[in-house]
Amino acid sequence: MATKIDNEIISVGRRKSAVARVRMTPGTGVVTVNKRKIEDYFTIETTRGYINQPLVLTENLGKFDFKVNVKGGGITGQAGALRHGIARALIEENPELRPALKAAGMLTRDSRVKERKKPGQPGARKRFQFSKR
Repeated sequence: MATKIDNEIISVGRRKSAVARVRMTPGTGVVTVNKRKIEDYFTIETTRGYINQPLVLTENLGKFDFKVNVKGGGITGQAGALRHGIARALIEENPELRPALKAAGMLTRDSRVKERKKPGQPGARKRFQFSKR
């Protein structure tokens, strides 16, 4: 789950094929994603709002700095992985936040992944058109 080293908390969040490694330290609310500002990495405002949900819910917005390394997937998957990692880090800092985050569904790893393509077919579910003759 998450580990605490000195005053730094390290956690991992996952969604689809994206993995986010989160380092949380006490600070002023600076979020760095892959050595870039969060505004530069996640350009869509709603995506940044989705990422900040655990901080807003627990009233910790602006109290911690985050250094994040994200790999795999697309923007939405990476945002979901980051949200999951932040929620896990907050629990390690303060276990009393667990019921609120769990009720909001932020601690559950979203296990929906792309279904594999089946052999002899054009896609995962799609089939070639049936011809009787």
